[in-house]
Amino acid sequence: MRTTDFDFHLPEELIAQFPAHERNSSRLLRLNGKTGALKDELFKGLPQFLQPGDLLVFNDTRVIKARLEGHKTTGGKIEVLIERVLDNHNVLAHVRASKALKTGGRIALANAFEAELVSRQGDLFLLHIHSQTPVLDLLEQYGTTPLPPYIAHDANSVDEERYQTVYARTAGAVAAPTAGLHFDAAMLELLKTQGIDLAYVTLHVGAGTFQPVRVDNIAEHKMHSELYSVPDNTVAAIKVAQQRGGRVTAVGTTALRALESAAQSGELLAGHGETSIFITPGYRFKVVERLLTNFHLPKSTLLMLISAFAGMANVRNAYEHAIAERYRFFSYGDAMLIEREQ
Repeated sequence: MRTTDFDFHLPEELIAQFPAHERNSSRLLRLNGKTGALKDELFKGLPQFLQPGDLLVFNDTRVIKARLEGHKTTGGKIEVLIERVLDNHNVLAHVRASKALKTGGRIALANAFEAELVSRQGDLFLLHIHSQTPVLDLLEQYGTTPLPPYIAHDANSVDEERYQTVYARTAGAVAAPTAGLHFDAAMLELLKTQGIDLAYVTLHVGAGTFQPVRVDNIAEHKMHSELYSVPDNTVAAIKVAQQRGGRVTAVGTTALRALESAAQSGELLAGHGETSIFITPGYRFKVVERLLTNFHLPKSTLLMLISAFAGMANVRNAYEHAIAERYRFFSYGDAMLIEREQ
């Protein structure tokens, strides 16, 4: 398959620059992957499309304030985007500067602390933070929320709240699991009162989620790696739901990737590690029957994933419909509820 098979034209004005007034006030496009049928709904109506005994699986990762500004010892400006916190004093990061950076040098960040450029690891730098304060605490104090590249404004206090799910608890992501942004606390409680179970996995979303596939043949694409964890109680909840005939819905492509990564042996197993799973059409899904997701970038691995889930023709038709009906796209945009094709 070619990358161009997953391209589409999106009018710029349909890229949501700000969150909806309320979390659950977005629109919801339902796609039946078996029939291709589409229905326009509202997200607040989600509970009526679920049944007692169904299970929703959420990604509980928490977005860290991963963006920092600073300067080299020579005075040149730099921008750092933390990709992964390794421990209290070491991180992997994207570093942008006007001139190439040399390993072994130091940079000043936020006029508050210094970091040493230890080594290059592909597109990333290994940075050692020279501070007695743990990295996550430094980021919380001096960093800013790393909004996606297609959002034009700088992060503000609204973004700090709304570019974070209400159930976020495990710090480590540099991008939000955006399907979860539509849920507020009241809807989560309503779901539970209706007999719909909730479970959680963790996948720390990396900046690579926004990168388009740049090779012509998608089989040649090298997927970025992310940390994930699937706990024992989530595996147990999925087994219970399946045994009683309930359907398992992944809230977001990241929750789906975590579950499928944990099921590569053919059986869903609790555990944690790194995943670079690249799901494309032809993939046989092992766990999830429905997917709640936002609308994704052209030529992106996430668009390829949902095309695998619902069928390429169905997804292409759904996106054409969404554009014609003026749905809002990407992180702050509207949502889709997709029934698996097979």
